[in-house]
Amino acid sequence: MLKQLKRLNADYPVRYTPFVLCIFFALLCVFTIVAFGVGWLFFILFTGLTLLGLYDMKQTKRAILRNYPVVGHLRFMLEFIRPEIRQYFVESDAEATPFSRSQRSLVYQRAKGESDKRPFGTQLDVKAIGYEWINHSIAPTTITSHDFRITVGENTAQPYSASIFNISAMSFGALSANAILALNAGAKRGGFAHDTGEGSISEHHRVHGGDLIWEIGSGYFGCRNDDGTFCEAKFTENATLPQVKMIELKLSQGAKPGHGGVLPGPKVTIEIANARGVPVGVDCVSPASHSAFSTPVEMLQFIAKLRTLSGGKPTGFKLCIGHAWEWFAIVKAMQKTGITPDFIVVDGAEGGTGAAPLEFTDHVGSPLQEGLLLVHNTLKGVNLREKIKIGCAGKVVSAFDISRMMALGADWCNSARGFMFALGCIQAQTCHTGNCPTGVTTQDAHRQQALVVPDKAERVYQYHEKTLEALKEMVQAAGLQHPQDITAFHISQRVSEGEVRLLANVVPRVKAGSLLDDNISDDHKVYKNYWHKVTADSFSLQIK
Repeated sequence: MLKQLKRLNADYPVRYTPFVLCIFFALLCVFTIVAFGVGWLFFILFTGLTLLGLYDMKQTKRAILRNYPVVGHLRFMLEFIRPEIRQYFVESDAEATPFSRSQRSLVYQRAKGESDKRPFGTQLDVKAIGYEWINHSIAPTTITSHDFRITVGENTAQPYSASIFNISAMSFGALSANAILALNAGAKRGGFAHDTGEGSISEHHRVHGGDLIWEIGSGYFGCRNDDGTFCEAKFTENATLPQVKMIELKLSQGAKPGHGGVLPGPKVTIEIANARGVPVGVDCVSPASHSAFSTPVEMLQFIAKLRTLSGGKPTGFKLCIGHAWEWFAIVKAMQKTGITPDFIVVDGAEGGTGAAPLEFTDHVGSPLQEGLLLVHNTLKGVNLREKIKIGCAGKVVSAFDISRMMALGADWCNSARGFMFALGCIQAQTCHTGNCPTGVTTQDAHRQQALVVPDKAERVYQYHEKTLEALKEMVQAAGLQHPQDITAFHISQRVSEGEVRLLANVVPRVKAGSLLDDNISDDHKVYKNYWHKVTADSFSLQIK
């Protein structure tokens, strides 16, 4: 019997059965139409499927469709909706890919003003290696306000009192006009900052007047000459706007560090062209490196120029840590020139609102913890930490995330995807296609209409407000007065099944001023290996 079935399958492949049935039913419909005058609808359906099957067998691009005409399309349909099926029916609440349902639900609840309380205990495995918690105090404190702030650029002409939780860099073009409007309106109401991203200041950023951090990328959008070089006059025009509170020079970003970008000409609309200062309909190129400087010293001199041209506003830079020696060269340039940025934003490789090649997303750049620690420890080692504020970004969505980053050395945190969730993002991961189902990351005018600005602005405000209220409760429980009081001694981490350590005993730490002499501890191999092999005049490693 089995041999007969195999012989039959060789003569007539069973996989063709759905296609043959379509032909059979199409012919049957012809008979019913001729004989009884009914069946036109089914005739059209099965004739269409028959023609589709014939096309499948003739086309040369997809082997599956040639072998499985008609029915093979089910594979592509299921693949298309796989993320939604997985998200809604398969993944667990704690499965973080890239954000777990628990994380997303927390943002949704706070953004909507709903209760974020959860009964019946934690859903996390407290015995899992890597599980962390903040240690509470028997003598908790009472704090009057959750509006935690720090002053950036204390010695500048226009210092900025910043919230410790702000909107991370996301450009108009990557986000829709309505998304930008809602984010900035929420920031205005909540008194926190909105980073423009390297796409510069669009007309939508200006409508509600929320505080802006203007990010200057390698394309110098909003401050460029026609040849793509930096233009002082255009920079001054935008930088001196009262709405712009800080200037941020972008060296690299966590999503795709060391990688440039191109916005194809058809996507360069009039609005985007006006914001970026580029021609309409022409490819908009963001180079991988800057043309305004080529050495660490020149970079700091450029930062000093930006600070002067802006009228003395806090000016700094953002980077995702790559080669440690390049960062060390920048610090050596600070020592040599006496020029220090007012702030540094460390972007973690786990960041990623912008679409990027998979290899860059998965395997390029340092994660936030390692990058933040290297920056904090190095500045501490040369006695510059008190002069420079440090911001950070990379999967920060909850109060504990903020607490942990503060413990590692951050002065404030930025969040991009957290605020996208507040806008209604469902993590469909179609940001790069223009088909965002919620209107957050699309330039399609009809899709954008789904995002109602007043409602989403309220959600942005609520998410920020409720997160800082939760942070206030954590700080009080720890017996502290401000999130900046949280240190690595307040966080515990399970390092093995039977061992728990304070985070201070897990992560590397250096002593203040320890890099100013030649006695670098053997415990800090990255400094031992590279610190004395870099100069302020080159990003390259000096190998003798």
